[in-house]
Amino acid sequence: QVTLVESGGGLVQAGGSLRLSCAVSGRTEYVAAMAWFRQSAGKEREFVSGISYNGGYTDVAESVKGRFFVSRNNAKNEAYLEVDILKPEDTAVYYCAGIARGNASRSEEDYTTWGQGTQDTVSA
Repeated sequence: QVTLVESGGGLVQAGGSLRLSCAVSGRTEYVAAMAWFRQSAGKEREFVSGISYNGGYTDVAESVKGRFFVSRNNAKNEAYLEVDILKPEDTAVYYCAGIARGNASRSEEDYTTWGQGTQDTVSA
């Protein structure tokens, strides 16, 4: 069994920054590529950013490109999402997800492991 736990969410003013972390524990070999998704109230969950196992490939949604940056540290079994220049529309629950094989995908159906999410709230 593998577990993902997000942290780092909170309340921040527009224009501020946050650093989200996702800790992987248990059978870490079941998590190769990882991704971040988010879900705002009343909306479907959407892809934000993904990263390959070795970090050589990253993908970022157009809506956050230039403001959100994904990274990982496999020695610590952690992935990160640096979120800068936050806007009120970035308010959402942010989830990390892991895929056992293959590269990061934008489709949530491809991910086999999910964290419980961390709430980010951006005030105007």
